[in-house]
Amino acid sequence: MRFVIAIVLFVVAAATVGYGLAQRTFLAGPSSVTHEVTVRGDAPLTLVEPASLHAHPGTQTVTIAGSKTVFLAAGRRNDVRAWIGTTSFADVGWSAKRLAFTQQSVTGQHRTAPSPAGSDLWVQESTGSTEITRKIDAPSDVALLVASNGKSAAPARISITWPLDNSAPWSTPLVIGGIGVLLLGLLAFIWALVHARRRRGPRRKTPRTPRNPRPPQLRRGADRKAIEAPQRGRRRSAALGLVAAGAASLLLAGCTSAVTPAVTASPTPVGPKLQPTAVTGPQLDHILDRAEHTVADADSARDATLLATRMDGPALALRSANYTIRGASADTPALPALPTGKVSIALPQQTKTWPRAVFAVVESATDAKAAPVGMMLVQNSPRENYKITYATTLELDVPAVAPATVGAQRQAADNKIGILRPDQLAEAYGDTLINGDKSKYADDFQATGDKLAAAIGAAYKASKKSSLPATATIVYTNTAGSGDTVAFGTNDSGQIVAVEDHDIETVKPTETGAAVNPSGQVKTLSGKSQSLKGITATYGLQLLFYVPPVSAKGKKIQLLGFAQGLIAASEVP
Repeated sequence: MRFVIAIVLFVVAAATVGYGLAQRTFLAGPSSVTHEVTVRGDAPLTLVEPASLHAHPGTQTVTIAGSKTVFLAAGRRNDVRAWIGTTSFADVGWSAKRLAFTQQSVTGQHRTAPSPAGSDLWVQESTGSTEITRKIDAPSDVALLVASNGKSAAPARISITWPLDNSAPWSTPLVIGGIGVLLLGLLAFIWALVHARRRRGPRRKTPRTPRNPRPPQLRRGADRKAIEAPQRGRRRSAALGLVAAGAASLLLAGCTSAVTPAVTASPTPVGPKLQPTAVTGPQLDHILDRAEHTVADADSARDATLLATRMDGPALALRSANYTIRGASADTPALPALPTGKVSIALPQQTKTWPRAVFAVVESATDAKAAPVGMMLVQNSPRENYKITYATTLELDVPAVAPATVGAQRQAADNKIGILRPDQLAEAYGDTLINGDKSKYADDFQATGDKLAAAIGAAYKASKKSSLPATATIVYTNTAGSGDTVAFGTNDSGQIVAVEDHDIETVKPTETGAAVNPSGQVKTLSGKSQSLKGITATYGLQLLFYVPPVSAKGKKIQLLGFAQGLIAASEVP
């Protein structure tokens, strides 16, 4: 019997180790699965639908080939389709029934498109020659755009590979367990050998003589007790069993009575479905990185044309004017460079359409003491890139806003949920800069912490007016700039609002024959060293406000940040 046990253990060990090794070899199966498609036609663009990317689970390895130049971009399906617009394209989908790619030709109004390279809509993009292979861990809403250069036919050959799990997690435990059983088999075999050798040895022990049987000498009473004792034991066991059963029944009954009856839950009310955010976190990082580097290159070369590819509105006007002034006067300092550090606040607009806006606060990567910069970026159409329209140095902390993954709706410029309408802020604040406490809007704005008012407000303007000679006079006016008003909601129902204001000063001679002699940047930008008519100088103010809701009693509008500088100067007509 001992040899049989050893043999069984040997057989089990051999089967276990063999099966464990087989899982890693010929039973392992393929490590990946690949599907391919050759796109028909000569469309300049190909859209690979999200369903095609998720035909199998796992990270996708995409290979594109078939043209001299190969371009591949990954972006949210809505964004990719918006960029394609009215251009003809091939649509590659997935058939779960046939387990194969499908394709459909979509004819549009245009047969060509601009080059898709460098668009801010892409989360990831690659360009190569003849063939490229890229690994993409695509979320469920991401699609691919395949192109050559927008003019030629898109690459025709597309293949996607997904990994398969052939790791055989039980292989190692089976092999180790088999080795353990083998060792047990060896021990059993040795034990069987030792036992067999002992049985073959001499037996010299003298057998014992059996004892004579003794007659039973039981008393009648003892005999009755011996017979009756088991009966009482059985009765006692039965009684204990009944008691235990009763106790268990009572326990179960008590537990059952304590259970709350099942209640059908009422359906959870579903609120309005949120719109997707204008950009994702990785997208915003790429956008800011490209914009900051482009602006830095434009600053270095004083290239307003290059600057216009990444700036617009008030931000472009201020920087372009600075380029002009610096070109004529080497003493004029450059405007501060845009920071390239961490994005501490990202608030994208909730929208599927265009134009789109994003508010971001960026900190300096090199100077921990430098004030962060609040930027407002706007994308006017799918094929345009985001441009910085406002870049303000922050003086106060920005109120709490929604997380970047949720975003916020862009508020209408004429909404009435705040103390003042957003489209009223520029002129109202400009009036306080001119008239100070006498302004009808003075009580609406918080004076504490307002560094701009301290620098160019009513006190400064009065001092400058008194310093002019008697032969000249100065008049201050203000008007809202042409920059778009951009407003986002905050968590406390307030608003963050970016507006542009023009602070205008006009100096005229008061006597016939008297002249005005401009100096500094005004002289440089106007091109006049003397004027008998007078000089008008326009200072652009980029203003970022926090506007409390109407319901917030006792709160005032705060100037969170600003940027200001001369943007125009000319002789009075």
